[in-house]
Amino acid sequence: MTARVLMVQGTASHVGKSVLVTALCRILRQDGFRVAPFKAQNMSNNSSVTPDGGEIGRAQAVQAEAAGVESSVEMNPILLKPEADNRSQVVLLGRPLRVAPAREYYAMKPRLWEAVTRSLDALRARYDVVVVEGAGSPAEVNLKEHDIVNMRVARYANAPVLLVADIDRGGVFASLIGTLDLLEPEERALVRGLVVNKFRGDPTLFASGVAFLEQRTGLPVAGVLPYFRDIPIPQEDSVALEARPAPTPAVLDVAVLRLPRIANFDDFDPIARHPGVALRYVESTDVFDNPDLVIIPGAKSTVADLAWLRETGLAEATLRLRQRGVAVIGVCGGYQMLGQRILDPLGVESPKRETAGLGLLDVATTFAASKETHRVQGRVLGGHGLLELATGAQFTGYEIHMGRTAGDRATSPFLLTQRSNAACEDADGAISSDGWVLGTYIHGLFHNRPFRAALLSALALRKGVRLPPPRDADNRDAEYDKLAAFVRAHLDMGLVYRALGVEVARVG
Repeated sequence: MTARVLMVQGTASHVGKSVLVTALCRILRQDGFRVAPFKAQNMSNNSSVTPDGGEIGRAQAVQAEAAGVESSVEMNPILLKPEADNRSQVVLLGRPLRVAPAREYYAMKPRLWEAVTRSLDALRARYDVVVVEGAGSPAEVNLKEHDIVNMRVARYANAPVLLVADIDRGGVFASLIGTLDLLEPEERALVRGLVVNKFRGDPTLFASGVAFLEQRTGLPVAGVLPYFRDIPIPQEDSVALEARPAPTPAVLDVAVLRLPRIANFDDFDPIARHPGVALRYVESTDVFDNPDLVIIPGAKSTVADLAWLRETGLAEATLRLRQRGVAVIGVCGGYQMLGQRILDPLGVESPKRETAGLGLLDVATTFAASKETHRVQGRVLGGHGLLELATGAQFTGYEIHMGRTAGDRATSPFLLTQRSNAACEDADGAISSDGWVLGTYIHGLFHNRPFRAALLSALALRKGVRLPPPRDADNRDAEYDKLAAFVRAHLDMGLVYRALGVEVARVG
């Protein structure tokens, strides 16, 4: 049987498409369907690794988890990882294809469209329902000729479309009506309902707005979804960092350097949610202050972002803080920056063949032509400083990096015992002699609650403070269920199922 397809499109980026698809994947799973997510083309430096070592957008990995299935490269056949304003690494079916300027990428679209249709067809053969996410807006008239992610996909699959707008930004009526007006008649015919997202206040006060939209467009408003902060679902776009609430008073202050090409920033969401910890993103020395921990995150362009740190003064400020004893952690690209040197003999990332690192760890990185993408398991070896309380802690995570970092293997703080489902004994990372500078390639490390609690407790012990009691163990399944219940309460699932042409016993 060929799966039914439902598509979620938006009037702009960051209107809530990814989170709504996540919720729908969970709801459909709860209602007895085998469901898979799909996004033809994703532009994001937040990525994840499939069980077979393919690289896809982080959002599709989260959506697959909500659906209760393993992620696969077919769920996101094309991933664009921006390296500059007009250049991106093109990842095709989980593997890097090439780095291409925007104009050259458009010339590749015919070949890429074939991968899109094959991937969607493969998912439809394996599942009952595929929930498709669009990208940006379907009404960008200058891009429609080259579209392989929005209405072209909907037309290929004859998929009913929910059109989502963000009322928190303002202009929701113009956004929805203007988008519909710019669609071709056959495209507009596929839109079966409108969704008003991120509503603040009393929804009954928007009743006249709902009536206006329905009268003006002839389409039902399928839901008015309230704004929420208490369901921690990873966000796809770094613009989400701009909407983070101001940190509440806490006993530990963690500053993450917000790099221009920051990657996998959801690595630090569990730290932000940990009791007693205030986590903030910093892009200016004016607000750096005196944190207990500085984190340099992953970066799609390590050398360029390291240059930015130096230009802004954040590199020098970090070194001054380190001289005063402040702890520093680098993850992936951030780990590479902490070393002595970054070598690029093949010009993989930049024309610079050698770049001086920050010199906080005794390692050097060499970029290679091939990318390492693995899911990993491992444990913490004997630790001190940041890892004093974490010795023996088990962890899972994933690697995505082009560089190979070498140093004294005997000082590596982590031992990988499994990579891409194969047993191994591979060292990872580096730690300074005093234990308060740590580098690692492992994404998702802080999602391991025992490890995270031990590291933060070591920081608190050093500062002479006590962290509040931890909350219950992390339970992403519970968060997906909470999200599903929230969306069920505000979205007309009866309309959704009628659009899909299926009947279910439970729609509320």
